[in-house]
Amino acid sequence: MFTSKRGRIAAGAIAAGALLALSACSSGGGALGGNTSSSSTDTVTVGSAAFGENQILAEIYAQALESKGVKVQKQLSIGQRDVYLAALKDGSIDLIPEYSGNLLQFYDKNSTATSPEDVLAGLKTALPSGFEVLDQSKAQDADSYNVTKDFSTKYGVTSLEDLKKVDIPLVVGANPEFETRPYGIPGLKSVYGVTATLKPYSDSGGPLTVAGLKNGEVQLADIYTTTPAIKEFVTLKDPKNLIAAQNIVPLINSKKATSTVKDVLNQVSATLTTDDLVQMNEENQGDSKTQPDVIAKEWLKKHPVK
Repeated sequence: MFTSKRGRIAAGAIAAGALLALSACSSGGGALGGNTSSSSTDTVTVGSAAFGENQILAEIYAQALESKGVKVQKQLSIGQRDVYLAALKDGSIDLIPEYSGNLLQFYDKNSTATSPEDVLAGLKTALPSGFEVLDQSKAQDADSYNVTKDFSTKYGVTSLEDLKKVDIPLVVGANPEFETRPYGIPGLKSVYGVTATLKPYSDSGGPLTVAGLKNGEVQLADIYTTTPAIKEFVTLKDPKNLIAAQNIVPLINSKKATSTVKDVLNQVSATLTTDDLVQMNEENQGDSKTQPDVIAKEWLKKHPVK
């Protein structure tokens, strides 16, 4: 169920040597790899996966902690999920922004939890000893079904449930695996009673998928909820939680989860929204993109921790 761009960071085993090679891409702190405690007991080393949104979130965590006197190091753009979780386990990093549903699937491949509450509860059970998650944000980066504004108005569709009353054949634009994924074509039928066919686009909700929705090749498109282009469309509500929650949640080494660290990160989570992520991702795109540390600094000016 977890094939979004966030799911890709969970795929594939990475050789141990890659940990050392990736340290050259990091920001601050020492090399990744064999240490069991690379940062001192009063320092929190913040890591990130190797894509812009996660780097922005890591910068928000780091700068928020620094604003309250916590000593921080950074190891950014580490790589895929199995690499940075190994780094968390060996102490090379202490904290990383995660996505609840993908993280749960990594540790419990048999989990059927989909709602934010059930996914978080599952995570707290599935995480290895020594790891914990703090409060999750309402912000999510998840798959979502989208329609054009004209389609929504014409057929009165604002929810996946509403699709049952549409009297034309429905085609969904999405990655090829949508044909068989539980939240894809089969899920529309089994959960919502909606029959649809797939038009495959292999760009993970990118320009080809967006163009297909705009020009009428497809009536629905799978676009990730923090993709800036999503603002042009109507994202259909999912009241039965067909798509598993992907709330942003801090994953931390329990030894570094002091009361101050918890309070700061929980304040960030309480404030962060999906709309914030869309806006920050938009700023991080294009030839004149703003760097993650600058974006994080501006967000914290608007949402300072107390």
